[in-house]
Amino acid sequence: MCGIVGYVGDKESAPILVSGLKKLEYRGYDSAGVAVVSRNTLNVVRATGKLRNLENRVSQEEPKGTIGIGHTRWATHGRPSDENAHPHSYKGVAVVHNGIIENHLALKAELRARGHHFSSETDTEVFAHLISDELDSGRDLPEAVRQAIKQVKGTYALAVVCSSDPNRIVCTKDASPMVLGLGEGQNFVASDVPALLEHTRDIVYMEEGDLAVVTAQGVALYNRQGQLVNRPTRRIDWTPMMAEKGGHKHFMHKEIWEQPRAVADTLRGRMLLSEGDVHFEGWSLSPEKVRALSKVTILACGTSWHSGIAGKHMIESLARIPVEVELASEFRYRDPIVDSTHLAIAISQSGETADTLAAFKEAKGRGATAMAICNVMGSAMTREADISVLTNAGPEIGVASTKAFTTQLVTLYMLAVKLGRMRGTLTVQQAQEHLTRLTEVPKMIEEVLKCETSVKRVARDFMSSQDFLFLGRGPMHPVALEGALKLKEISYIHAEGYAGGEMKHGPIALIDEKMPVVVIAPKQPHVAYEKIIGNIEEVRARGGKVIAIIDEDDTHVASLADDVIRIPPACALLAPVVATIPLQLLAYHVAEMRGNDVDQPRNLAKSVTVE
Repeated sequence: MCGIVGYVGDKESAPILVSGLKKLEYRGYDSAGVAVVSRNTLNVVRATGKLRNLENRVSQEEPKGTIGIGHTRWATHGRPSDENAHPHSYKGVAVVHNGIIENHLALKAELRARGHHFSSETDTEVFAHLISDELDSGRDLPEAVRQAIKQVKGTYALAVVCSSDPNRIVCTKDASPMVLGLGEGQNFVASDVPALLEHTRDIVYMEEGDLAVVTAQGVALYNRQGQLVNRPTRRIDWTPMMAEKGGHKHFMHKEIWEQPRAVADTLRGRMLLSEGDVHFEGWSLSPEKVRALSKVTILACGTSWHSGIAGKHMIESLARIPVEVELASEFRYRDPIVDSTHLAIAISQSGETADTLAAFKEAKGRGATAMAICNVMGSAMTREADISVLTNAGPEIGVASTKAFTTQLVTLYMLAVKLGRMRGTLTVQQAQEHLTRLTEVPKMIEEVLKCETSVKRVARDFMSSQDFLFLGRGPMHPVALEGALKLKEISYIHAEGYAGGEMKHGPIALIDEKMPVVVIAPKQPHVAYEKIIGNIEEVRARGGKVIAIIDEDDTHVASLADDVIRIPPACALLAPVVATIPLQLLAYHVAEMRGNDVDQPRNLAKSVTVE
């Protein structure tokens, strides 16, 4: 997720901006820049790569001025480049922006028709042009910003400076974070608290639709209706490391709680509800090509392999294409059957996983159309792909993957809908129903996160166990696999995930009074629900302890289990997104209670870039 810093005071702003951006490096970025205003002059300095590249340019160009804004960019629209780096400027207006402008293509077309010329591929540059036009019509900077955002559909945290108004920063937010830092004779703007703690501990959190006018002397804050409002000032006592983690003890915990936002960002701008369709930027497959597909092969490792298994259920159900899910580490060491009628989908958080990349190249070399589902634009996998679909999860620091998994699941669901529409297996109305369900997922994740207290109780009861068994049927099978993987990765407890129907084919021999069995048992689909109840009875008959993940209105399984964790009911194909959250929390709290290094578990790396 991108980072924003702004400063206005009596000191040179450029060094303060660069220092603040360094405090946000943990968020991940591919380019950075600053815009400094002095004596009705705007100076913009940008650079791709690490912040040291920007530092070098700033030291060479020495932009002078006591007001400015800075940005670290995580690319969404347009490749990483100097031209696409923020700040973006037009006629003395400079902007930095976190979020996505969904209607930027239409706005660009309108602006070009009025004689505007764009210098980047980004959606953000639209803001600079819109604000400039509003200034030309006689409005002052705050009102120009207010009128510009009325024309925009999407999300934003936006900070603006202008050479013709050189004493104030105007910022506003909607669905992306923005905080204000209050000082003596100087004030600050940032997307996150760590950028400000070197200078102030007094923070104001902006609310949705707020617009702030920030000067060296103070801050004026207005709500969405344009009324002057007071927001509480909070004293922040975090250590710098705590600040990077947003007050959470570990990055993994922070990232679990970021999932409503990460999923919303992955969905945003892609679902065309009125048309019952999905828009992926850069999509190049024609309906004829999609209808001619004979097979989809998903290539992945670890957590991404589990999301691929869930994706198999989605694509086969909605698009009616046969799907094979391959362990990428095994795929190229045989003679796989791949041809030009196949779609090969590589799934990876980093886009650099060596085994997946090698398998992807093998499938592409044999004629398959190559698609990457990835969280990092510009990674090796996206460069190799014919089509890339980004998950927009933002940087994931914890080694054990959490938000990458859930954003992969919703991306695969959107892909299944798109393929279904193109192949004619879904009507417009059916697609609309599926996409409507998707829009509800971020709120459902917010609801299920409220179960953390219950999960901690279960974790405390079973933290000393030596073994766990996870069971799920149908779409819940990959959730069981993922739950077991999370637990073993960070708690170092032996855990296995199985399809419920396989329990009698071996694993049942392990069950005794010391064995906790986590059963993922939402009510849908009905047949799987009835069968998983049979599994619970089998565990109970052998003295095993049943921990059940159930729909919040389920009383039957609740009467059979030793412990229950309740989740909002979801349709069968989306239930994995919701059901996986308590399993992430269970693994986290067991590991934390055992005193393990949750973010950097032993023997593991975040991205496996060697075979």
